[in-house]
Amino acid sequence: MDMKQRLDYSRESDGALKGLLELERYVHGSGLERTLYELVKTRASQINGCAYCIDMHTKDARKAGETEQRLYTLSAWRETPFYTPRERAALEWTEALTLISGNDVPDPLYEAVREHFTEKEIIALTMAIIAINGWNRLAISFRTPPGSYKTQ
Repeated sequence: MDMKQRLDYSRESDGALKGLLELERYVHGSGLERTLYELVKTRASQINGCAYCIDMHTKDARKAGETEQRLYTLSAWRETPFYTPRERAALEWTEALTLISGNDVPDPLYEAVREHFTEKEIIALTMAIIAINGWNRLAISFRTPPGSYKTQ
């Protein structure tokens, strides 16, 4: 498969990314823990198969203090003892919303999320998932090269 970048959407967008960038600013200022945010972004990117975003968010997670063990086992988080109940609720919410076309978001899941997040946090978490799914679709569509991201 030819993995040549099709276009650089960050350079060529002419304002098209403004909404996603504002959404990111909102989530960053929401009070969600940085490591939780990076785990959610990485898990959605794993599901979507976005190599660029997996690379980016595992780098950012490490910089935020995330452990290698938790990053390596993220795709099998249900089978490990490494995640808190709050993180487990967020990861399950992430999977349900990322795969929403193939399933429902059941009431028991929502209730589980409500046990660990305030209503404001649920909105921020949901917006984070919406944002990463959007970024995944941009990076995959335009073949942003994995490995090119440098942490800031």
